[in-house]
Amino acid sequence: MDNKYHLEVLTPHRKFYDGDVEEIIVTTSVGEVGVQKGHIPMTVALGIGTLKIKNDNVWKEASISNGFMEVKQDNVVILADAAEWPEEIDIMRAEAAKQRAEERLRQKKSQHEYLLAKAALKRALVRMSVAKKYKNI
Repeated sequence: MDNKYHLEVLTPHRKFYDGDVEEIIVTTSVGEVGVQKGHIPMTVALGIGTLKIKNDNVWKEASISNGFMEVKQDNVVILADAAEWPEEIDIMRAEAAKQRAEERLRQKKSQHEYLLAKAALKRALVRMSVAKKYKNI
């Protein structure tokens, strides 16, 4: 029995993933959601976190941030602001982004700037975590 469905992940800059998968687990705005073939149709907002893709009983993980996921009976489309495989993540750049975000959080700015800095910090931490997990750093 074929337990695969089609997954397409698009960012503003590229087609990040386009292929058949067995299962995904993605970070949404309210927690993680797993999707297998035949999942109930839904549309959900994505958060800052990870996208785990299972294909041929092997899991791959990527960092992903913000966007939407549309689940249909036999396919899933994810539109994300950004998505990166571990080998694409520049850890030094992520560390610099983390330090900039932490500095902006220390400054007493507006609520809007505070929320932007918190999001930037979370993105940097997720990117660093994914990269370190798979680069053996």
